[in-house]
Amino acid sequence: MTTLTQDYQITWEKLPDDYKLPDDPVDNINQPALAAALTESLQLAGKISANTLTTTNYGICATLNNKMVIKAPDWAFIAKINVSREEVTRSYTPQLQGEIPLIVMEFISDTQETEYSIKATYPPGKWFFYERILKVPNYIIFEPDNGSVEMYRFNNTEQYILQEPDENQRYWIAEMNLYLGVWQGTRENRTRKWLRWWDEQGNVLPWGSELAEQERQRAEQERQRAERLAAQLRAAGIEPEV
Repeated sequence: MTTLTQDYQITWEKLPDDYKLPDDPVDNINQPALAAALTESLQLAGKISANTLTTTNYGICATLNNKMVIKAPDWAFIAKINVSREEVTRSYTPQLQGEIPLIVMEFISDTQETEYSIKATYPPGKWFFYERILKVPNYIIFEPDNGSVEMYRFNNTEQYILQEPDENQRYWIAEMNLYLGVWQGTRENRTRKWLRWWDEQGNVLPWGSELAEQERQRAEQERQRAERLAAQLRAAGIEPEV
């Protein structure tokens, strides 16, 4: 499949097996934790199917004028791949191996502002790649330290438009029927601001640790109820069955 944009001829080709991927370190120690939290709550809520791919600092490829371009967003959500997972262990090529990502996210960790780069010449900047080459519907830029979120949505003029949050300071992701917003709290002994998902009714999608705590509290309440009932029976002269 070949398309044209700007001065580029775009083709969707698999990354060659001998292509040496850059071995860049993660920019910030918090990035993997932020990404894992986003994926975990979706998984537990049944929002990730067998063909869904979520990625963290993982190469997404396109070929521009016969030159491979790879960008690795801090987090991405691909609703459906059409190949086995073994075929996307090193990288992912939209159109060839599955759908365009529904969302890409960048967690700002430096002052270079590469997340906003509209550089069109080869190799293109991140913004240009997501907007003009991939045409990703939703682009999120998150600043973990202060909790600021910018959501850009691809519209019918084929460009990103900055979105306004709702009254709860959340952003509606139509393709997922979920809201995205910022939550302050603790996870994995990190107290900070986190990106989280909410359903249409405004219920936050819980993490595994929260579900475990809910179950612990439910079991404790059940134990206390059983103890009160036993005490009432004994007061009435009835020995409760063990």
